[in-house]
Amino acid sequence: MRILHTADWHFGRALEGRSRMEEQIAFVDELVRIVDDQAIDLVLIAGDIYDSVNPPAAAEQLFYEGIARLADGGKRHVAIISGNHDHPDRLAASGPLAATQGITLIGLPIPEIQSIGIARTGELARLIALPYPSESRLKELLSEVAEEEVLRSKYSERVGALIRKQAAFFEASTVNLIMSHLYVLGGHETESERPIQVGGAYTVDTTALTAGAQYVALGHLHRPQNVKAASPIRYSGSPLAYSFSEAGQAKSVTILDLAPGQVAEPEEIFLTSGRPLVSWKAKEGIGQVHQWLDEQRDSTAWIDLEITMTSAMSIEQIQSLRKAYEGFIHIRPIYPEMEVVRSAMPRAAFSMEEHFTRFYARQTGGAQPEPALVQLFLELLQEKDLGDSSGGE
Repeated sequence: MRILHTADWHFGRALEGRSRMEEQIAFVDELVRIVDDQAIDLVLIAGDIYDSVNPPAAAEQLFYEGIARLADGGKRHVAIISGNHDHPDRLAASGPLAATQGITLIGLPIPEIQSIGIARTGELARLIALPYPSESRLKELLSEVAEEEVLRSKYSERVGALIRKQAAFFEASTVNLIMSHLYVLGGHETESERPIQVGGAYTVDTTALTAGAQYVALGHLHRPQNVKAASPIRYSGSPLAYSFSEAGQAKSVTILDLAPGQVAEPEEIFLTSGRPLVSWKAKEGIGQVHQWLDEQRDSTAWIDLEITMTSAMSIEQIQSLRKAYEGFIHIRPIYPEMEVVRSAMPRAAFSMEEHFTRFYARQTGGAQPEPALVQLFLELLQEKDLGDSSGGE
């Protein structure tokens, strides 16, 4: 059977207020073409369909129309789980109706393994489908001890127990698969193969997922990557770059051709539908930016612009750049004295925002926090300071 693995669509997400809906529509069109061209029998969508638990109506419409096109009236099976951004009950609410079209929607962790028959090949797939398994969604307290190492160990043990219980139904005559949405220890490896561990208690050791599956399809990390383990574990990555920390990443979906007992050899099919995210550093000033625009450099990209200026940058100059190209997301003037101060600034002089950004990057293997997350951190910090200064607890 031929399987396609994708995840982290994040429908409804914007980039600094710029809608990505047009790109998301183009991705769905491209994905439908791929499943047709590649004669895919089973589509696995490993969570984070939406960017929030309350997505806009247009995002929901795009999702439901998209999976209906993928299923093609029941000719192709589509299996979908919720991610941490999705509302599990809301995602699964239309499950009974979707099932009549060959679509499986699973919002919360369930004990039953999925059995999926493939008419074209006469093969049977056994799929362990584990949506994002937080403590609240598992409806249990994993540990009364709040230490991170203890929680991490308990969390891995619990996820491993869920997987092993269903893996008892794997057979030598079936294609055996696991799909989940979580952080796996060792994800986001560098080119030198130095593992970067994702921080936090909700991190799963690869041993929890090595339960006899021929392939483990994961969602959560946006960079397409394999994870070192005893059996094939892979993040398909997101179809679009959703922050400038993903600039330069080639986006793709993963294809597998699997028969019972066969070793999985994942193949990437690269996507062309998303606008790239790029960073420009115009060290020669505003004239260099206009030269690049005249050359149509990165003419379809969203651009993060850092421009060296010797005098104050006017509002008119900024407006002129935005009028010349609608794809500028950030325009940051850099002045020589700023560079001197920044290079000489001691670590202790960093703002709390910079401290938080650096901490977040270390904990997540280089990712940059969303502006809303930074703002929430600063607001919580301010509330604490106000409480301390007023004598409250």
